[in-house]
Amino acid sequence: MNRRRFMIRSVAGSFALPALPSLMAGAISGKSAIAESRGAGVEARRFVAVGNLLGFQQKQFFPKTKGKEFEETTLLKPLAANREQFTIYRGLDHGLRGGHFAVHTFLSGMLHHESKNRVDGNVTIDQFIADEVGTETRFPSLTVGSEGGIHGGCQLSWTKSGVRVPPITGPAELFDRLFVSDSKEQHEQRVKANSLQGSILDSIQEEAGSLSKRINTEDKAKLDEYFSSIRDVEKRLELRRRWADQPKPKAPFDKPADKNTVEDLPMLYELLALALQTDSTRIATLEIGGSFLPQNLGIDKSYHSMSHHGNDEKTIAHLITLEEYQIEHFGKFLTRLNGIQDGDQSLLDSTAVLFGSGMGSANSHTNTDLPILVAGGGYGGGEFKQTPTSGSGKVPLCNLFLDIAQRMGVEKDSFGTSNGTFS
Repeated sequence: MNRRRFMIRSVAGSFALPALPSLMAGAISGKSAIAESRGAGVEARRFVAVGNLLGFQQKQFFPKTKGKEFEETTLLKPLAANREQFTIYRGLDHGLRGGHFAVHTFLSGMLHHESKNRVDGNVTIDQFIADEVGTETRFPSLTVGSEGGIHGGCQLSWTKSGVRVPPITGPAELFDRLFVSDSKEQHEQRVKANSLQGSILDSIQEEAGSLSKRINTEDKAKLDEYFSSIRDVEKRLELRRRWADQPKPKAPFDKPADKNTVEDLPMLYELLALALQTDSTRIATLEIGGSFLPQNLGIDKSYHSMSHHGNDEKTIAHLITLEEYQIEHFGKFLTRLNGIQDGDQSLLDSTAVLFGSGMGSANSHTNTDLPILVAGGGYGGGEFKQTPTSGSGKVPLCNLFLDIAQRMGVEKDSFGTSNGTFS
């Protein structure tokens, strides 16, 4: 078959025109409008998701008493000062199996290899929201994590095309993204690159009319998918052009040095708070992965091997030390957001902050009964909500994600495996 293949190596990587059997030759078109930026958004809705690769000790995390009178468990003690600012959920999950290999479903509810024929693939809730409202800020979203540890690389964030979003791997890189502007030479190179990429898109669009008129119904569905990819590239290119000449915020302190995942955690939280405060982004994720080394907390053990504790009390005690550290700094992040004024409310009031894991119990390799906590953004109230773990009353975790998306202004009635909303 003689057909033309177009490759765009730019904002979204490389992709090619799909095979269209009803054509001997063809081309691409499509043009989408890009929403104008509203600038710094006072009291704009924001969303942050923090995920842990190996989960938390369920017995020490979940209370037993439902409602506002829930007891302070071992792992909730570091959040005592934030008690009225969050809600704990139990019974929410995606109903999946896969152990460590299903942790990447935490924000999507969808196994990567089972998402091929879905319109939105295994898109995660952060990218789902960013696709709708991310053009209002310099960065549609920020993904922070590591490229080391078990299974290698942060897998918290995925696009609807099934592509893993590579993470910003440390405070030094995140600082540069937020506060360091390009040199004059770098700026000129970016302008030229944007112009070239725009020309490529223009040349594709010019031939679209004849292509769309010469294909059958089956091929039209394939072409529509490709148009969607083109529109995504257009949006990202337009966003880059829009912010090319806009100065970045002034850095409030000198560039931090990368140390290790454990010691870097407080600084990563501080930089994420600044990213939200400066309206550089309204959507961010942070994954605490396998490169979180116990040795940096004085524990000479492997995090992964400890997670398979076999109910050994000493090993569980070490794990709780790690988990308390993570939760302590999450609490400080909530306190930091609560102390930043955002119009007539705090930045925490504007920001829904999800905390949890795609792993229910690493010891037994289960992905059910996930530890879920949501703070701020209308999800405060100091309450423990428990839902049925099975049967007709079972609530998909994606219902909660859909509720978060709708509060962010996303006008969609489903996400992932949702069958409604839940707050």
